[in-house]
Amino acid sequence: MNEATSVLSVMGYATELPWLWAGLTAYVLATLIAVMGMMRIRIGATTVGTMTQASPRAHEKFVLLMVVLGVALLTVAIAERWMRLGHGPFVNLFELLMSQLWSLGLVFAVVYWRVPLLRPSAVVALPMMWVLGGWVLALQPVDTALPPTYHNDWLWAHVGLGKFFLAFCLVGTGLAGVILLRNTQRFAAWFRHVPADAVLDALAWRFMLLAFIFHSLMLTAGAVWAQDAWGRYWAWDALETSSFLNWLMLGASIHARLTYRIPIRVGAIAIIGVFVFAFITYFGTPFYSTAAHKGVI
Repeated sequence: MNEATSVLSVMGYATELPWLWAGLTAYVLATLIAVMGMMRIRIGATTVGTMTQASPRAHEKFVLLMVVLGVALLTVAIAERWMRLGHGPFVNLFELLMSQLWSLGLVFAVVYWRVPLLRPSAVVALPMMWVLGGWVLALQPVDTALPPTYHNDWLWAHVGLGKFFLAFCLVGTGLAGVILLRNTQRFAAWFRHVPADAVLDALAWRFMLLAFIFHSLMLTAGAVWAQDAWGRYWAWDALETSSFLNWLMLGASIHARLTYRIPIRVGAIAIIGVFVFAFITYFGTPFYSTAAHKGVI
């Protein structure tokens, strides 16, 4: 009986895994196109000295196309799994990483389309997404039943707001990465056509302000969900404590940027630090937390 169930389960996985692999392949192509486009800019700057106005952006539409294609394919993968299991992709780590890759790609694609100034940051942001991409490929797509505490509308708000928080952090981190890389000899030519550091810095912190708003809303929605699920708003468990520290770290960074006018490179390092802390919080804490609340966003 167990063997038959296992065979049926594997057959079920086959309906979603090809779409997942295809979506991740599209993300890989977007990353390669972005990097090759910036390398072409470097070669052109070295051999010609000047470049035409349209030339540096020739590859950007293909990057956007591949990211959108990846999001579309991951949408099908998530829908296939949702219909097969009867619940959304937010229970086990495999599902959560798959849905996180979807939400990061969706938000990044919209921002990439609407804010041309940040498009060069794709060479930083897209490779960072591959930490999750490689991770999800290493996991077994096991089925997990929906816990009783997840039958709550506030869960959707909590998880959704958290995904926007992390996505806006990714956008800000991509811009911060450009600021740091362009000031090195190796990558300076890649970003010669990019606006000045001050422009990128201002844009990056706008996205970090958005991240702070969504993080605050995420904590509020999570507290309401916790009251319904476990009868308490806050318990200072590992994930709650780490998430609150992440909120304080982001708030302190924004305060330092607005009040003390910290140097641009220091601000870029602070942005990256916030993102790394958030990544550790939501994808690392569940491995050592013994509390009931240890899901990732």
